[in-house]
Amino acid sequence: MKKILLILSLSTLCCFVGKSQNVSIEESTFGIQTGLFGIWAHQEKKISNQLALRFELGLDAGIWAGSLHPKTGYIMGPLISMTPKWYYNLNKRASKSQNTIKNSGNFISVQTNFNPDWFAISNYENVETVNQITVIPTWGIRRIIGDHFVYETGIGLGYRCIFTKTIGYSENKEQAVLNLLLKIGYQF
Repeated sequence: MKKILLILSLSTLCCFVGKSQNVSIEESTFGIQTGLFGIWAHQEKKISNQLALRFELGLDAGIWAGSLHPKTGYIMGPLISMTPKWYYNLNKRASKSQNTIKNSGNFISVQTNFNPDWFAISNYENVETVNQITVIPTWGIRRIIGDHFVYETGIGLGYRCIFTKTIGYSENKEQAVLNLLLKIGYQF
């Protein structure tokens, strides 16, 4: 009986110690993602156990249509993004034996994007873009599917400044912007 109590006590202690450890995000992750409006390459670098800094390069896309245009138009332009992400529920996920690899967890971020006017890809000729900066606080989730596939979904509301003074307007255009995040990708 003493041996059984000793084994049960040690097993319980091991489980308790294992659950009380802080779970950490990956040191560095790299991947590519696509969504409804673009394609991006990204890297997340660990800052602390729950905080990462995400760098992203890609092409953002947009579409337009209406009676003023003879055909539906699309445009793709470059994006440079830097986003701090706080993965706030990693310990909870680990305590429930849920996966936390490749930074699988819920997060809060402040997505900061710069869309430069370097070039535009479009089905219309002579389409130009204007420099713009977007800052969007976002809540989201990130989950791994298998070993390498990942999806992210989330929502946020933020601010955009379009630098229209550079193309002759008297003021820059400022607006609220909604971020509906839905991306699927591959983690290397």
